[in-house]
Amino acid sequence: MKALFDQVSHQCSKITTLTYSTSFSMATKLLSKSIRQDIYNIYGFVRFADEIVDSFHDYNKHFLFHWFEKDLDLALQNRISLNPILNAFQETYHKYGLDRHLVDAFMHSMKLDLHKSNYETPEEFKNYIYGSADVVGLMCLKVFVKGDQEKYDSLKDSAMSLGSAFQKVNFLRDLKADFEDLERSYFPNADFNNLTETDKKQIIEDIEEDFRKALIGIKQLPMEARFGVFMAYRYYSQLLKKLKKTPALQIKSARIRVPNHKKIELLTRSYVKYQLNLM
Repeated sequence: MKALFDQVSHQCSKITTLTYSTSFSMATKLLSKSIRQDIYNIYGFVRFADEIVDSFHDYNKHFLFHWFEKDLDLALQNRISLNPILNAFQETYHKYGLDRHLVDAFMHSMKLDLHKSNYETPEEFKNYIYGSADVVGLMCLKVFVKGDQEKYDSLKDSAMSLGSAFQKVNFLRDLKADFEDLERSYFPNADFNNLTETDKKQIIEDIEEDFRKALIGIKQLPMEARFGVFMAYRYYSQLLKKLKKTPALQIKSARIRVPNHKKIELLTRSYVKYQLNLM
């Protein structure tokens, strides 16, 4: 039965989320059950594409990415795939009428990671962020509003700002790994070999502005999604605060993280803020 295969596909997407990201999986668990699986389905898809370009160093990444891209096209066309991750994603894609442009923009940015190592202008960086993060936020937003186009349009800018903030925090946190292991440098006008406190300050101020815009939209999300997204926002805001207090030299030499026990503490405080309407 196809339903049994779909169940297996859902489990694969859920396991992928739980395995690859404790913070995102924690936030997803706080979403309403009615939309939780669809967010797992989106995460599984974007995670697999990202893993190809970031992790499979002993294999032909160009071939693997082309193969994945072809299977994605067939999955969206035929509404089924023998790749469980893509089978789950195509279900969510059709269920909510996701814009194909969002999928294509994401795949384009991932493909850039196969050969592009530097983003020298703000425009290049903005376009990469749009494809790698903003569109993922928009796909999730379509699920959060359950396909309501009017609500989607009103929250679109905030969702993009949140996606941008998350991605930029990740880039700042992972400066060392991106530069040394993947030979990539994302932030324009910032020299990793000579990252200054001024560079760091400018980057953080830009992220803080993204978070400010994002919070406006988070407060307007449907109840089914609001607390889960707020929790993700709080986690990344806390991570940014740690990065803000960390000297630029240390950011270049170590990966800054929020320990799991701090995440639990943050969850408790966030729930109190949410319940008291102190978002």
